[in-house]
Amino acid sequence: MGRVVHFEIHAADPERSREFYEQVFGWGFQQWGEQPYWVVITGEDGTLGIDGGLVPRRGDLPDRGAPVNSFVATVDVGDLDATIEAVEKAGGEVRVPRTPVPHVGWLAYVADPDGNLFGLMESDESAGEPDHHS
Repeated sequence: MGRVVHFEIHAADPERSREFYEQVFGWGFQQWGEQPYWVVITGEDGTLGIDGGLVPRRGDLPDRGAPVNSFVATVDVGDLDATIEAVEKAGGEVRVPRTPVPHVGWLAYVADPDGNLFGLMESDESAGEPDHHS
């Protein structure tokens, strides 16, 4: 079975993108040798999740409003509303607002300042139930 083991963020301005992800999620970045490539550290060794990379973009930025046309990584967050606020404060934007995924949680899609789309998920088994409107 093929399992996702790494992700890459393509950025026209890697420094701006690094600052965005540091501010929003507290991720760490380490340049890999002399190459224009940074390893993205998303958590402690031995914890659930994967690490990734940040690389200079080759080509144009994605068009605003374009449909999703690649794999989308979703980040587990403890407080979706606070994370959305951090995204906007750090220069990103909401593309799909807070939406219930019944019996799973609350999902939103946001973009970083470079237009890279990613998901945010707050676990909440009561999401989508008629009497739960948070």
